[in-house]
Amino acid sequence: MLKSTLILVAATALLAAPAPASAQTTSAQTAPATPAQPAAVAQPPAAAQPPAALKAEKTGHIRAGGIDYHYAVYGQGEPLLLLHGGLGSTDMFQPALPVLAAHRQVIGVDLQGHGRTPLGDRPLSLPAMGDDMAAVLDALGVQQADVLGYSMGGGVAFQLALQHPDRVRRLAMVSAGYAQDGFYAEMLPQQAAVGAGIADMLKDTPMYRSYVAVAPNPGDFPRLLDAMGAMMRQPFDWSADVPKLAGPVMLVFGDSDMYRPEHIVKFYQLLGGGLRDAGWQREHMAQNRLAILPGLTHYDIFLSPRLTQTVLPFLDGSAETADWGGEGK
Repeated sequence: MLKSTLILVAATALLAAPAPASAQTTSAQTAPATPAQPAAVAQPPAAAQPPAALKAEKTGHIRAGGIDYHYAVYGQGEPLLLLHGGLGSTDMFQPALPVLAAHRQVIGVDLQGHGRTPLGDRPLSLPAMGDDMAAVLDALGVQQADVLGYSMGGGVAFQLALQHPDRVRRLAMVSAGYAQDGFYAEMLPQQAAVGAGIADMLKDTPMYRSYVAVAPNPGDFPRLLDAMGAMMRQPFDWSADVPKLAGPVMLVFGDSDMYRPEHIVKFYQLLGGGLRDAGWQREHMAQNRLAILPGLTHYDIFLSPRLTQTVLPFLDGSAETADWGGEGK
């Protein structure tokens, strides 16, 4: 397989399969806050300059599920739990953080094995990490939060909302699907190839550089690739769980995403949207939302200003619509 193809696949923050449903939440313990470390983020397109890293107001570690999760808090206001994609960290949201933190208290968590959170010996599991996020919220004294998750982080957010519906007010899932067959077919063997064997190929990539800049054990990068590959090779289908999400839920994809358009539409329909006309006075309007952003892919949607422009009105519970009489809805 071409080196460039493997690198591209490893760079994706892929939604992967769940671990057994027996994953349990463990109590969380807070650790003393530690100074924020320098951010290392994926490079935006060459013509753009990366924004200065937003300094966290509070950082620390919380133990949940046997994992010492690193968290960072930015801004003031209603809490927003921010969950990054695979082979990334909260730092990958640096372009969006200033906008989000101007409206909200943003709680960024580095997921298991990513960023400043150690990998440990537990297999990667989205349901287990979903339970862990509830424990993190407990430790921070947050009873309920809105949640924004990108790709793998979207899968964790899905599981948090499914397993702990009282903890999630609004859920925004960005470039994350509900079943393995949502990917284009040619991606499945590429995902299966992710593992320690491609670690050397990735040493000149933003994923590797950002990892070794902050990871507590930089030598664990090959182990992380093995763990990611093992998770992605597990088939999954959450279609029966999608209608159980209490909502409101927003799905956000790029029009050139890694997910098939049919899968995106079916996801929205499983949430109760896209089944009928909304009606002249929006009387049949579904509570959930779907956004397909033009000119964006799975690999750059988290860098786009259009992402925050799209999700913030939803997370704030506002709408920017008007009828012919000029009255807002």
